[in-house]
Amino acid sequence: MRLAVYNVENLFDRAKAMNLETWAEGRPVLESFAALNSLLGQVNYGDDAKKNMAGLIIKLGLEKSDTGPFVILRRNRGGLLKRPKTGGIEITAAGRADWVGSLELRDAPINEFAMRNTARVMNDLGADVLGVVEAESRPVLSAFNLEIVPAVGGAPFRHVMVIDGNDERGIDVGLMSRDGYPIGAMRSHVDDRLPNGEAVFSRDCPEFEITTAGGARLLVLVNHLKSKGYGGKAASDAKRRAQAERIAVIYAGLLQAGAEYIAVIGDFNDTPDSAPLTPLIAGTSLKDIFLHPAFDNGGYPGTFGACAAANKIDYMLLSPALYARVQAGGVFRKGMWPGVRPRKWDTYDELTRPAEAGSDHGALWVDIDL
Repeated sequence: MRLAVYNVENLFDRAKAMNLETWAEGRPVLESFAALNSLLGQVNYGDDAKKNMAGLIIKLGLEKSDTGPFVILRRNRGGLLKRPKTGGIEITAAGRADWVGSLELRDAPINEFAMRNTARVMNDLGADVLGVVEAESRPVLSAFNLEIVPAVGGAPFRHVMVIDGNDERGIDVGLMSRDGYPIGAMRSHVDDRLPNGEAVFSRDCPEFEITTAGGARLLVLVNHLKSKGYGGKAASDAKRRAQAERIAVIYAGLLQAGAEYIAVIGDFNDTPDSAPLTPLIAGTSLKDIFLHPAFDNGGYPGTFGACAAANKIDYMLLSPALYARVQAGGVFRKGMWPGVRPRKWDTYDELTRPAEAGSDHGALWVDIDL
C-alpha cells in the first residue's frame, strides 16, 4: 500500500491575507487578526484592552465599516463599538457578554491553475491513503475530489473525511482513501486542553483507523502544528512543544492498547532537531521516514519552499513495526515552484509562475508491505 501526506494550502478558497504574493504582505494582517480576536474574547474589557482593540480595528481597515479589505467584523446583537463622526473607534462593551458576533477573515478564490496542479499532485501520488493538511472542510474536500481531480484525469478517492478543528481560517486536516482501504473508527482530540484551559491543538490531532487490503489495522494521526508565521517566537515554540508532547502521549497510549502500525503525519512547522519537536521525535519510538535507507529525498533535504534543510517541516513518523515494512519512499515536488536560477526540479507544464504552484509543500509518500 502507498501512504502519503500533502499540505494542499486550501482547495477552492483561502483567506485573502494568506493568498497574497508573499508571506511578508499577509503576516501583519494575520498577527493583527489574532491579537484582536484574543482581546475580543476576554471576559472583561479594561481601559488598556479597549485602547488596543480600537488601534487594531483601525489597523485592519475597519474604522469606517465592519467590512475591511481582509477581515469582517460581524455584530449580530448587543453593542461593541461606536464610530464617532470625528473619527476613530470607541469600544462601548464592558466585556464579551455585552455583544454577540465574531471577527472573521475574508476569503478569496484560489488561482485556477494552482487548483488544477493541486489535483494533479493528489492524483499522481498514486496513494491508497492520503493525509491532507489545510483543507477548508469535508464538503469542500469532497467536492474537490469529485469535481477537480477527475477534471485533470484522476480517479476520485472512495472515502473522504475531515473533522472540523479549532482553526477559524478553514485549514483543517483530513484523510482520503481508495477502495479496499475503508476508514473505520475515528477519534478527535479537538477538545484536549492545556492546564490553562487553552486547546492543545491549533486544528486537531484526529486518529483514523484504516483496514488495509491485506487486512491489517493501520492508525493514521494527521497533524498541522502551530505555525511560526505570526505571534511571538517563545509563545509559538511553547505551543508547538505542548502539541508534540500531547501527540507523544497519544502515541504511547495506542502502543499500550496493542496497536502496532501507527503513522503520525503532517506539517509540523519545525525542523527535526528543534526543541519543540524533541518530545515527539527524540522522546518516542517513532521513526522519521527521511532516515529510512529506502527513502529518496530527491536531492533536497527539505519539504517546503526551496527545500533546504531549514525547510524540512513535513513529516511521516512511523512506529517501529510499520517502519520495518517500508519498501520505498520519496518527496513529490512536481507541483512546487522550482525557482529559476536554476530550476531545482521538474514541474508540470502548467506551472509557469509561483502563484500557479499546487502548494509550497512537497508531498511525502511511502510504500509499505502491509
